[in-house]
Amino acid sequence: LQTMSGNEHDWLALKPQEPSPSQCCGSGCKPCIYDVYEKELAQWERAKAKRDRSLLMEKKEQSNNSELNPDTFTAFSISSMEQLTEDTYQYKFELPGNSSLRLTLGQHIVLRGVVNGLEVQRAYTPISPGNAEGYFEVLMKCYEAGLMSQYIKTWKKGDIVFWRGPFGGFPYQPNKHGELLMLASGTGLAPMLPILQSITDDEEDETFVTLVGCFRTFDKIYLKPLLQDLSRYWNVRIFYVLSQETSLEKLPWSYRENTYTGRLDEDLMKTVINSCRRKPFVLICGSSTFNEDMSRYLKAVGIEENSCFVF
Repeated sequence: LQTMSGNEHDWLALKPQEPSPSQCCGSGCKPCIYDVYEKELAQWERAKAKRDRSLLMEKKEQSNNSELNPDTFTAFSISSMEQLTEDTYQYKFELPGNSSLRLTLGQHIVLRGVVNGLEVQRAYTPISPGNAEGYFEVLMKCYEAGLMSQYIKTWKKGDIVFWRGPFGGFPYQPNKHGELLMLASGTGLAPMLPILQSITDDEEDETFVTLVGCFRTFDKIYLKPLLQDLSRYWNVRIFYVLSQETSLEKLPWSYRENTYTGRLDEDLMKTVINSCRRKPFVLICGSSTFNEDMSRYLKAVGIEENSCFVF
């Protein structure tokens, strides 16, 4: 068996590593981490065939110029963190000068973490307005056994973390839909907020919005002051569905008439749809089970698939 020449060995060391399944966030990003790998592999093969290492130089692993980029990870510093509920946090990241992420509505970005030597990637949607200057904010839920959660739990103010993006998004246009019905479970509220805020910020936008937020208990509702402010607009209604509250008696008066206990099931969906002022276009964001259930209930009450968008 012939031994590998030193040169051959050096080239192998430069070969890009194929991503492990844990590194793919599963959100259908373009480019996906596997696309980036394919591109880097082709680049490596070209360079190796020509024995020219300079061809590898354009490979950018990560960048520090704080310009968000879909292909490479960029460093951002944590400027503040706030615990919202026992397992949910709001993190603020710094942007240099007065720059903004310039995301279109509902776009997500991908976070990279390393836990016990294993690289993980997950998608999150910033909740700050797309044109926010000098910062962006992300709502994050930590799970007991979640890999990414273990990484997030170690964060301190001033730490540097890596993001890439943006991806996806809902191509929202003012006044295109008579009414938007937003069905959000837990942190699924995140992509809804920038869209909702863009509607309330635009005096010319007369779209009606009905937001249904599903949470376990009243204490678990995120960002109550912001939601209360938004619900004061003439064209915005917000309902809450609390799966683990048994009665509304403990709730503040201002919440009782727009809160339901139990789950958002087919009957409640019918009630919500019937109360809409126009035939709604529906936005859905939650766990995959929640998304499937909602799509099924909507179909049952006569809302077609082409009138829905799932984040």
